[in-house]
Amino acid sequence: MEETLYNPKGQPIAYIEMQSSVTYLWNGKPVAYLADEHIYGFNGKHLGWFIKGVIWDETGRRVGFTKATLPVYASYEPYKSYKQYVPYKSYKSYPPYKPYFSNSISSHSLDSFLMQGV
Repeated sequence: MEETLYNPKGQPIAYIEMQSSVTYLWNGKPVAYLADEHIYGFNGKHLGWFIKGVIWDETGRRVGFTKATLPVYASYEPYKSYKQYVPYKSYKSYPPYKPYFSNSISSHSLDSFLMQGV
């Protein structure tokens, strides 16, 4: 099963393969993975949180959404490319304390946010 991730404008940017908890971009590139509610890049960097269908950055702002939590209409999902090889996971950095989560939208785009983990 896969869960599509949308940017704040409703465009599909990535998806999570729920069995492996790996996040892929539409081009098939694996960029991050879930560890409980934390989002880590394969480089070991803590990127943010995935809580109740919303992706939060480390400043407590919203970066991405599932279809159920999206505040706008979702755009059509294009075909997905073949999944690329999943790299080894580096040692995880310690996650920061959870910030106060706000309703503000992050200044990061969802794809640049996820690419920090490559």
